[in-house]
Amino acid sequence: MRFALSPDGVVTPDVAAKLPGRGAWVTASRQAIAQAAKKGAFARAFKAQAKVPDDLPDLVEAQLARRCLDMLGMANRAGALAAGATQVEQAIRAGRLFLLIEAEDGAEEGREKLMSLHIGLCGAPPPAVACFQSGELGVALGRERVIHACLLQERLAKVLAAEIARLAGFRAIVPVSWPVSWRSFSWDVGGVASGS
Repeated sequence: MRFALSPDGVVTPDVAAKLPGRGAWVTASRQAIAQAAKKGAFARAFKAQAKVPDDLPDLVEAQLARRCLDMLGMANRAGALAAGATQVEQAIRAGRLFLLIEAEDGAEEGREKLMSLHIGLCGAPPPAVACFQSGELGVALGRERVIHACLLQERLAKVLAAEIARLAGFRAIVPVSWPVSWRSFSWDVGGVASGS
């Protein structure tokens, strides 16, 4: 995760790694960022006075989540995302599901039906995330609420997986209530997911 120093000397998250000036890189996790702030690592990296906001890990989490949701919105506008249980089911049957997106507050029955269908057809659960509320997904996809969605293009799924991997340092990507077999993958930039 890159950080930049604002003109008034405030450490600023740079999730897109595009802000001008010298950058400081820290592992994308709540703990690593808090530790870097506590030990004065930002001032050393910037070779200048650096004011660290008390809520810096929260700011990073919010920006990473926003970036992921924006990517889902772009995928939707490009026609590379299916939303709704019926469309996701069709994508599974057609072998076009590259990343399943479930609302954290969605009903267990609907999620189980889609997961079971994928396991029945493919022999394994799909890479899946459930770290956003249905309202957040709805805003990103131009609807009131979205419970089930999936990415239909592997390239976009890999790009989003890289961002989800960074977000995983701040929040659970899949709830601990999910069966272990549904959580048995780790996020990997080189592929959508890899076994653990």
